[in-house]
Amino acid sequence: MSTMNASSTANNSQFPWLVADIGGSNARFGWVTDQGGEIKFVKTLPVADYPTPVEASRRYLQDLATELGDTYQAPRCAAFAVATAVGQDQINFTNSHWSYSQAQVKQALNLDTFLTLNDFEALALSLPRLKSHQIKPHASQPQHNGTLAVIGPGTGLGVGSVIQSKHGWIAIPGEGGHATLAATDEFEARILDAVREELLHVSAERLLSGIGLPTLYRAVAKCSDATAETLSTEQIVERGLQNSCVVCRKTLDAFCAFLGSFSGSVALIVGARSGVYIGGGIVPRLGDFFFQSRFREKFEAKGRLHPYVSQIPTALITDTLAALSGAALAIEQYEG
Repeated sequence: MSTMNASSTANNSQFPWLVADIGGSNARFGWVTDQGGEIKFVKTLPVADYPTPVEASRRYLQDLATELGDTYQAPRCAAFAVATAVGQDQINFTNSHWSYSQAQVKQALNLDTFLTLNDFEALALSLPRLKSHQIKPHASQPQHNGTLAVIGPGTGLGVGSVIQSKHGWIAIPGEGGHATLAATDEFEARILDAVREELLHVSAERLLSGIGLPTLYRAVAKCSDATAETLSTEQIVERGLQNSCVVCRKTLDAFCAFLGSFSGSVALIVGARSGVYIGGGIVPRLGDFFFQSRFREKFEAKGRLHPYVSQIPTALITDTLAALSGAALAIEQYEG
């Protein structure tokens, strides 16, 4: 991940704002009309249906203008949260045909301010404003102050954090998903040994993601003296939750345990004493299984630092549109 890029000619926040969360398959658009960042008129458009984000944005704005009628005003500021690296004017998506020049988007949409930030920066920035209906905590609610972290098993594994300062919330992007994954018991050690027969370096993303779950499944099968089938992540999750496959069930259990331990390590590294959130698309599909798993046990299992980590709240982000509110906060703080 990389830091936010911006192009601005305005010194104060002018409403309305256009915000977008753009992945490889879909682009979610939203509308902000006042301070506080409430996202309205959310619409999802398939990336494959449009040649560039400009055309998709124009379609969203045209539909919105039709819906709002005479009350519609063109946006003055916009922020795109993108599932790719950020840092230069040219943004190239790794999982779709889209690419764009930030300067050209700003000109094409006639914007005073245009920001591009990584999707996990946006998700991290959303944390201070998450409401109770957008999350499901393990026990106590995370606090909206201090330092917060988010770990997101999706297609890959994203890691981010935000720190509160006198200048507002500062997102700290990084590549934490590629940190080395550690074992906390003998079975996990055997799993990692099995994975090392396939991979030179076993990062957290290699097992705790959509692309990694089949690898974890094969390792669990080997350590269980079972024959692994060729299964997709969706099949592993489905069979595991239905308890129709012992190895799939063990895989989900190992997934939650590894994720708990890794999340606890992230909490210690960044000092996220106010809360650690789990985002991404995989864990929400696990439902109650996640909350009944060993996630929290492994999260707290940090030896002498158990009293420290046991006081840190953890919660699942259930709102798939949270990154849009993070994009809105980015505009607010940039313009403020």
